[in-house]
Amino acid sequence: MSAIPIIDVSPLLSGSSATAETIGKQIGAAARDVGFFYVAGHDVPLALMNEVFRHAAELFSAPAPIREAVAFNGASNNRGYIRMGGESLDPSQPPDMKEAFNIGLELAADDPEIVTGVPFRGVNLWPDLPEFRDTMLAYFNAVWRLGRDLHRGIAFDLGIAPGFFEDKLDRPMATLRLLHYPPAPGRLQDGQLGAGEHTDYGNLTLLVTDEIGGLMVRDRSGNWLDAPVLPGAFICNIGDCLMRWSNDVYVSTPHKVNAPKNADRYSVAFFLDPNPDALVACLPSCTAPGETPKYPPITGADFIRSRLEPTFAA
Repeated sequence: MSAIPIIDVSPLLSGSSATAETIGKQIGAAARDVGFFYVAGHDVPLALMNEVFRHAAELFSAPAPIREAVAFNGASNNRGYIRMGGESLDPSQPPDMKEAFNIGLELAADDPEIVTGVPFRGVNLWPDLPEFRDTMLAYFNAVWRLGRDLHRGIAFDLGIAPGFFEDKLDRPMATLRLLHYPPAPGRLQDGQLGAGEHTDYGNLTLLVTDEIGGLMVRDRSGNWLDAPVLPGAFICNIGDCLMRWSNDVYVSTPHKVNAPKNADRYSVAFFLDPNPDALVACLPSCTAPGETPKYPPITGADFIRSRLEPTFAA
């Protein structure tokens, strides 16, 4: 059994305010405690999830030139293929034993935000693989919608207008990330993991993984918990940005991934970060009368930049 709660969000998706408030309270309880919860009863089709995994495996097993043609274009755009060892989520430790592929909000090259150089805006880099782009965009849009619905529940829990987050997530700095963890070699460097200990940077992360486990979550007592695979469900966690928005009422929990020993491990993460110009300022319901917020206001782009760039500093 896991200490991470399972929340059936189907009543939230039905649109009823009464049921949304109930589910919001469940999300809020998890967000204040372990900072993680499983999302069951969502409306993202299982067939689409399976297609994403199939295409991810195809990408990571494709000839190297296919991946090199869409190589990572830097933290400022955060798109493309990241080679094995190209990232250290814990910069104090050796590089992570994984490779990844990042996809952002799909924008045309002549989009005004790209032309004017808005942070974290760029065109996606698409590998030369049949149906890859269409599948990933369909999944991106489905999980983006789910993430916004979860924010409606969060708004109920935090005592703000149900639609408060909607215009702050309608052009998000969201990233769909495909991840491949190969079997670990006989001996890793001291401190080396599949993904080093870290917290996520944005508002919410929605993760699905194959049957190979490895995700571990640190609880409020400092103990490391296994996050068992729950087929068909998302593992959702609170990120640093939402923790800041809530004045630390919600918890962004450290987690890590152990490198698999005897099999390839694949996972798919969707990081829902706010719009670049969204103002991340303490919510009025998250301070007591006369209390000063812990953090000054900051734009979404400035906050994400402060967290993302050290990961690729090497």
